[in-house]
Amino acid sequence: MELLFVSAASLLAGFIDAIVGGGGLVLVPALFAIFPTAHPATLLGTGKGAAVWGTAAAAAQYARRVDMPWAALLPAAGLAFAGALAGAWTVTVVSPDFLRRALPFVLGGVLLYTLMRKELGRAHAPTFSGRRLTAAAGLLGATIGFYDGFFGPGTGSFFVFLFVRWLGFDFLHASASAKLLNTASNLAALLLFAIKGHVWWHYALVMAVANVAGSLLGTRLALKHGSGFVRWVFVVVVTALILKTTYDAWVK
Repeated sequence: MELLFVSAASLLAGFIDAIVGGGGLVLVPALFAIFPTAHPATLLGTGKGAAVWGTAAAAAQYARRVDMPWAALLPAAGLAFAGALAGAWTVTVVSPDFLRRALPFVLGGVLLYTLMRKELGRAHAPTFSGRRLTAAAGLLGATIGFYDGFFGPGTGSFFVFLFVRWLGFDFLHASASAKLLNTASNLAALLLFAIKGHVWWHYALVMAVANVAGSLLGTRLALKHGSGFVRWVFVVVVTALILKTTYDAWVK
């Protein structure tokens, strides 16, 4: 019965994550609710063991239909991987509690800015090109990758927002690019969890199948309906993230 519930949560998480990120908002709480006595690291590792496959599947689907600047994104993905490893190591010596309390306010700023700028992310007009785009994407990958390894909530949404706001991508191209970098940061986290034995592979592999199925469905909807649809889902997911992180940091 537990496997059925976590697989359903993984399916929904893959669907949401493929469109705009934020799948962890569904999957992580579900794992903690279903296995309340398990070690947190094991639940996080098992979640990554499922989510990385869905994110990779979404990245592959987007790559077939969306023109992506590979020369900039591949180095950025490598830096996201390295940043996530560094962040995961840092969390072993520095507490992320200050981020837990600050995150709702940061996400609130992101949501407010997006709502105020109604044309934000509707047109694809990259701010940089060539080496400047490579450098900017690399900085974004390393920074948010570090955040993913150090703390994590909202990583996909931060990737999407910064691709839109800073690099000038529309929401569809931003989501496609974010999937590649998020796959790299998820893979780094999974590697660390696996080395330390914090992955229930018998759950993770079944959940991965469900996550990929949800991811493929979410990707198809995003590609079919375009940037306007992705923007709407982004607003919904960020709103949910604000509510969840506020509860975790200030109420719980």
